[in-house]
Amino acid sequence: MAVSIGKINTFLFFKLPSAWWSGVRLKFMDDTKAIASVKHRWANQNPFNSMFWAVQGMAAELATGAMVSHQIRESGKKISMLVQNNTANFSKKATGRITFTCEDGHLIKDALAKTIETGEGQTIWMKSVGVNSDGVVVSTFKFEWTVRLKS
Repeated sequence: MAVSIGKINTFLFFKLPSAWWSGVRLKFMDDTKAIASVKHRWANQNPFNSMFWAVQGMAAELATGAMVSHQIRESGKKISMLVQNNTANFSKKATGRITFTCEDGHLIKDALAKTIETGEGQTIWMKSVGVNSDGVVVSTFKFEWTVRLKS
């Protein structure tokens, strides 16, 4: 899969400026894995001197959604995507650089094939785990993505 990380980060600037200004960036993506990161700084902190939970959520969602979006584009079909549900767990104060990794890209292809074949919407749960620079998990997000063939 030929993915231009630079194009995706430019997309953030124009279409998701709050993520871009918060420092969220995609670092790596292939068919099965994506990595996004964000560094704790004054502009994205909460009153407790750690990263605001919503900033972590933007980075975590990017690690899942970038793969969904790319595989939809690769399918050549008109398919909509939307987060239907999400859950999050915060296990440690988020300071420094937080890196979110999703390794659930393998789930997307089957969901897209089913929605194309049946015309019915499909859902997949994808997990994005955020770790600090010491490798300690600070938060885990799960996103329920829905994909549906556009009529």
